[in-house]
Amino acid sequence: MTMSQTLTAGDPERARVMTMAVMRAAEKLGLSGKDLATILGVSEPTVSRMRKNEFRLEEGSKAFELGALFVRLFRSLDAITGGDSKVAHAWLRNENRALGGRPLDQIKTITGLTHGLAYLDSRRAPL
Repeated sequence: MTMSQTLTAGDPERARVMTMAVMRAAEKLGLSGKDLATILGVSEPTVSRMRKNEFRLEEGSKAFELGALFVRLFRSLDAITGGDSKVAHAWLRNENRALGGRPLDQIKTITGLTHGLAYLDSRRAPL
């Protein structure tokens, strides 16, 4: 893709880019296929196919939308931690009173994912 090209709704390239972004975020956070499958609402075999570039998150699907939220969460966490994957990994797996448990457990539900994202966004840009 050249700089002058843009990704438009329904573009197969959007599915490829989103799937790749989700997989990279999961890898950087050290998520298992089982954890990622739960977050996205897909099966573990689907995550395995995503890793092999045999399946893409299709725009308009619930998994695509959850993937976009997950990538946003990762980007917020990455910005807060300055790209330190060890700190991000620890944050995800340790108790957080504000979130009511371990963020990794919380983001496995839609409510928890959106709450975790709002929490991180509020820490990125305090008023």
